[in-house]
Amino acid sequence: MEKYLIVGLGNVGSEYELTRHNTGFMVLDAFAKASNITSLKGRKVFLLKPSTYMNLSGNAVRYWLNKENIDQKHLLVISDDVALPLGAFRLKANGSNGGHNGLGHIQQLIGQDYARLRMGIGNEYPRGGQIDWVLGRYSEEEQKELQPSIDLAVEIIKSFVLAGIDITMNQYNKLGKK
Repeated sequence: MEKYLIVGLGNVGSEYELTRHNTGFMVLDAFAKASNITSLKGRKVFLLKPSTYMNLSGNAVRYWLNKENIDQKHLLVISDDVALPLGAFRLKANGSNGGHNGLGHIQQLIGQDYARLRMGIGNEYPRGGQIDWVLGRYSEEEQKELQPSIDLAVEIIKSFVLAGIDITMNQYNKLGKK
């Protein structure tokens, strides 16, 4: 049975709930709630919300890839991205960490050859205000604006597992532009 590891990046603890930096957790929660499954058409799907804090996410990712003997091509990491407007998203087969500490740590430990879904959180912060922005909570209005992208991200995860990265990128990336 083919195995897949779907990772949502975020920070554990109630103080981080609904913060922009926890968008990966929010997508994973939505997927778990929508599908309530551990397999898709004979493929085993592992969902991971690392409890190591963002900057050490690679430890958990590497551990589960090795423990379950999951091919790195079957890894999808979901993260927030300040370079994309709120509600936009971009799916990539590989690439740089784009300055994201969680992706950076994963890259240090396993390289950059893994799929990632970047969820736009916007960048409406003053110079020097990035940390406060990413650790800030979404407003109700922002949550409403983000929700359609979270719903699409659930479909992207299913497509990644069933159809692969290339078909999924072709089908969904055009929908992620804002």
